[in-house]
Amino acid sequence: MDHLMYPEPSIDLHRQRKDLAPATAAAFKAFSDSVFADGALSAKTKDLIAIAVAHVTQCPYCIRGHTASAMRKGATQQEVMEAIWVAAEMRAGGAYAHSNLALDTMNQVAAKKASREA
Repeated sequence: MDHLMYPEPSIDLHRQRKDLAPATAAAFKAFSDSVFADGALSAKTKDLIAIAVAHVTQCPYCIRGHTASAMRKGATQQEVMEAIWVAAEMRAGGAYAHSNLALDTMNQVAAKKASREA
């Protein structure tokens, strides 16, 4: 990571996290291993989904980790970039869809103003 806000992952930090909550760390690892195993979706496809989600949640560790994992599983650079574009569209789509709230509020305010002026 190039930004001081995000420390480089290290074995020491990994051990510290594990030592502070060993049962939870083990449960999380088992959960993660299960989620990212081949199933109805391939492990590669799951990593591509994770890349898209990581771009929406803006987790630099997840972006790097799942991009490397997807590439090791045979994902192409084009597949990774398409996953990122899906994330970008979904993030933008959320703003577009939620504009209904602002439009509805503007209409309500205008209607109240019109009724007061009538």
